[in-house]
Parts: sequence; structure tokens; C-alpha cells
Amino acid sequence: MEDSFRAKKLHHGAGKMKIAQFFTSVAYPQANGQTEVVNRVIVQALKTRLQGKGKDWVEELPSVESYPDDNDQSRAMELDLVEEKRDRAFIRMEAYRSRVMKSYNRKVGIRNFQVGDLVMKKVNPAEDVGKLEARWEGPYKITRRVSTGSFYLEDTQGRLLKRPWNVFNLKKYYA
Repeated sequence: MEDSFRAKKLHHGAGKMKIAQFFTSVAYPQANGQTEVVNRVIVQALKTRLQGKGKDWVEELPSVESYPDDNDQSRAMELDLVEEKRDRAFIRMEAYRSRVMKSYNRKVGIRNFQVGDLVMKKVNPAEDVGKLEARWEGPYKITRRVSTGSFYLEDTQGRLLKRPWNVFNLKKYYA
């Protein structure tokens, strides 16, 4: 607890009597703003409830601070409804996720390549590609399928490229 407070000690007085006065401040000042917001809400609720009472606000104050007799029942009812609201939110979230997935899958084109197909490959972004330079190069011929979605390529002179290329970095070449 001591870590969360900073203390400033002042000594007052002269002679035999020494008085020490400590000033403390919270170490996490960002929490002070939250406290002020909560206090503002409470004060606003009190003003609304006590508005128009004039000098009789003192007699009305106990009713503001107490809970109604059926508070336990209403809280239990709210807790029962929380599960229902949570379920409805989950259903809406799943429906949204399904719509997003359908929309995404509609836009994704399946790239099926066979050995012997001519393809273009993406230019390596590590090489400085200028704004006006081509993003694709080729054509290259697919020589061998490594796994689903990976292929070895050869250039037009018949030289094999060093590594396999993923289908996401290839597109069909149309002459």
C-alpha cells in the first residue's frame, strides 16, 4: 500500500515542539479522473432526485440512500436476464461472423495450377520495387507440385528457381 502513495514531509515550529505534516498524493493519477466521473454521476442523480424539495431536502435524503423493499427481487430478475442477453449477443456475434466469412469467401478466388501451366510470380518486396514498376514478373512454367499450394518454377530459359513458390504469390499467365 505504501508504494501507491507518495509523501511529502514538512517540519513546522521551532524549539522543543516539532510538528510533522504529511501531504500525500495517489501514485496513479489517471484513476482520479475515474473517481471524478463517478462522483459527478452520483451528484447528478442526487440533484435530480432532490430537485424541487427546497429546504426540505434533508428529510428526503434518507430515501435517496436506501434501497426499495423489492430490490432483491429486481436484482435476481436482472441476473436471470443477463444470461438471456448474453446468449442473444452471442447469437448476433455468430451471425455477423458468418456474414463476414461468406462475404470474404465470395471474393477469394481459388487458384488451381497444374504442372506445365504458365504463371506470373510476385516481385519480391525486399527488392526495391518502385511505384511505377511491375509487381509481377514472368512467365514461369510450373515444373513440380511440392504440396497443396506450393510449386517449383522454371523460367523461359529452363532454369529452375531456387525455392518453391506459394499459390498466393502466383497468378495465371495469359499470353
